[in-house]
Amino acid sequence: MKEVNVNYVEKAQKMTQEDRERVLSRMVGKLPKRLLKEKLTPEEAIAIQLELEDEQLQEWRKNMAEIEEKAVKAKAKAEEKAAAKAEKAKKEAAAKSAEKVKTAKPAAKKAEKPADKPTQK
Repeated sequence: MKEVNVNYVEKAQKMTQEDRERVLSRMVGKLPKRLLKEKLTPEEAIAIQLELEDEQLQEWRKNMAEIEEKAVKAKAKAEEKAAAKAEKAKKEAAAKSAEKVKTAKPAAKKAEKPADKPTQK
């Protein structure tokens, strides 16, 4: 079990009775048993609980930072992919319009040739 940190004992002593009760109610594992068997004073138990909660908070913050970092990378990758897809679609549209222009010109010339011939009445 954890040893008691002096800084946390000082914090525990400065807490109000209501705050102490709240911390004591969050205790799990061997800590409440040690308190009941009087191996720890209430201040020591509260100090250990506060220290555990601080460690858990730091770990949670670290995990959240990693999750946010992954989300940012995934968003950037998705935007990159969407931009590449849009660029590809733009190129395909340009190629199709160029193809239409190529096929449209010979058809127009064929239409002009019969008009050039004199028509018989």
